Amino acid sequence: MSCPVPKDQQPLNEYVELKEAFFYRWAKLGRSQYLRMLLLIWLGFAIIFSPVAISIQSPSRHLWQFICVANIGGSVGLVLPVLLLLSGWGHVKQRLDSAKIFYEESGWYDGQTWEKPEADLAKDRLLVAYEIKPVIARLQKTLLGIIGFLSLSCVILKVFG
Repeated sequence: MSCPVPKDQQPLNEYVELKEAFFYRWAKLGRSQYLRMLLLIWLGFAIIFSPVAISIQSPSRHLWQFICVANIGGSVGLVLPVLLLLSGWGHVKQRLDSAKIFYEESGWYDGQTWEKPEADLAKDRLLVAYEIKPVIARLQKTLLGIIGFLSLSCVILKVFG
């Protein structure tokens, strides 16, 4: 039985498109490149948030408080792209892992469901286990690290504030 799901809605094609997309492929970069990308995004948000930090704490008088406030802004800003990455990879994981695929033939009003053959389901689940779950685990660890960094900044701000 041939697959009735349109090419752009087939889970395997969605995975290929996601891993090649400019933003989403960052999650699959090598460790040093991935950390560099996170650092650059954090730094960008910290710089954007610096005027707010300056208005809250003067860097010349309260350097630690200023750094903590800027770090809080950078960390909160960094959480957003990581959540977006996690959402995209999670969506593709769910589509590949599912035995039934919901798709639309020509518009939002004509949704259908197709059940994957066992062989396709087994291949998709192997792909999930070896390619997607490590990416999701990395993103979850990143999110926990950011939350820990954010919490540490809040504690330091409280102690020095």
